[in-house]
Amino acid sequence: MTDPLLRLSNITKSFGAVRALKGVSLELLPGEVHALVGENGAGKSTLIKIITGAHQPDGGTIQIDGEAVTHLKPASAHAFGIATIYQQPALFPDLSVIENIAIALEKPSGTRLVRWDDRHARAVELLRRVGAEIEPETEVRRLSMPQQQLVEIARALGAGARILLMDEPTASLTGQEVDLLFALMRGLRANGVAIIYISHRLQEIFQIADRVTVLRDGETVGTRLIGSSQPKEAAIPGKTIAPPESDTFTHAELIHLMVGREVSALFPPAENKPGPQAFSVRDLGCRAAGIQGVSFNIRAGEILGLAGLVGAGRTELARVLFGITPADSGSIELGGKRLEVSSPRDAVAAGLAYLPEDRRRHGVILEMSIAANITMAILARLFPQNWMRFGTERALAQNYIRDLGIKTMSPETRVGALSGGNQQKVALARWLATAPKMLILDEPTQGVDVGAKAEIHKLIRQLAAQGMAVLMISSELPEILGMSDRIAVMRAGKITAIFDGAGADARTVMAAALGKQSNETSGFN
Repeated sequence: MTDPLLRLSNITKSFGAVRALKGVSLELLPGEVHALVGENGAGKSTLIKIITGAHQPDGGTIQIDGEAVTHLKPASAHAFGIATIYQQPALFPDLSVIENIAIALEKPSGTRLVRWDDRHARAVELLRRVGAEIEPETEVRRLSMPQQQLVEIARALGAGARILLMDEPTASLTGQEVDLLFALMRGLRANGVAIIYISHRLQEIFQIADRVTVLRDGETVGTRLIGSSQPKEAAIPGKTIAPPESDTFTHAELIHLMVGREVSALFPPAENKPGPQAFSVRDLGCRAAGIQGVSFNIRAGEILGLAGLVGAGRTELARVLFGITPADSGSIELGGKRLEVSSPRDAVAAGLAYLPEDRRRHGVILEMSIAANITMAILARLFPQNWMRFGTERALAQNYIRDLGIKTMSPETRVGALSGGNQQKVALARWLATAPKMLILDEPTQGVDVGAKAEIHKLIRQLAAQGMAVLMISSELPEILGMSDRIAVMRAGKITAIFDGAGADARTVMAAALGKQSNETSGFN
């Protein structure tokens, strides 16, 4: 068997009284894509920071190329060939691709002349190695997200990276862009580069990984080969992982290892039939948002999934509906009453609520408490005549903490201290406090772990069962197919088709998103 390039044995780490890692072990082989999965708070980020030298472990051993390494620092990790590719590339946006690569590869010197021809040639060669068709002189701010990731990978290879840590690298990518990234990863693997791959998208794990290690509550609970029926020896000495219940390693088994319980209802079935028409959009247009002639209906208690590729106009449509970018033409009706939505204030007053895609920028205020976040949209109602009633605010927050299962010690806890899934629940609670009739959800489970996804899906189903109309935007086809009563597909600012949720499949939805669907249905079915 090939000797591990990186071996972590019984790594422990505490922050005060909190034990973040409780004896984590992991082996990374040359030319391997090794997935690292677990719920938020399982210890993945802490382990990555230890590998990169940002944190020092309290106990355990780290070996690189069979040699024990102590006091690993970022500089020494870089020298060992360890590099990290994050979800948001760490590049200087106002500098060119050449300059970003040079900063990482050249040692600082106050007297050395800059050899621009050498810099250009090196950048061209590294970009060629990763298959990036990018002009080296281009400012990074002008590059798309996948292009910036390619620049980071090129920079890492130029620095002699042998171990790549990839943390949610596909979160902002389209399906085609993910395929291109995976093709690059396979090429790197063939050249002996080892990759630790972190993702909440479990389908990606089965596409790209050779092995997977699961963390739960700061401990290693299993390491297995992907697609193998053979039990894999765990990195913990003297301990083996039991073989899967079946002869294949399924999503359900991986989820069970991650959360310590069965999550059989990741997409809970609808328990009610949609009622009468609740929300209607006819010939909606907005030049500023690129929306053209959009029409659809949503019934009370119905979840309409909105699918489409990145750039199709889904988020832009949500912003038009909520009055952030007011419509130029067409009509919006809620409960049979025509709405004039020229601002979010108008939308909230009419009974609309909008949970935006970027919760950290627009969904919650991280520095404020849970209670303050939940009541933010109803301050005038909660505090008439500006008379502050903090006991009432706390009681209201406690109700939503209980009903939505927000994991916290207190309503006064700062939202930034919560996991991604719990932050999303706080953002949802804020809008539920307004008692809306229509709820717009933009990527409601983006960046949250599988356990939190199941809980959020259950909440959405419960809201629909109470008669709320729901428009759910998602880039994840399994989520669209599993949660939607009907599915609308957008392309180039228009709705190209609407399907019954029970009869749709991934191929049909993707064909409509690509403009290849000829049997589109009316938006008023």
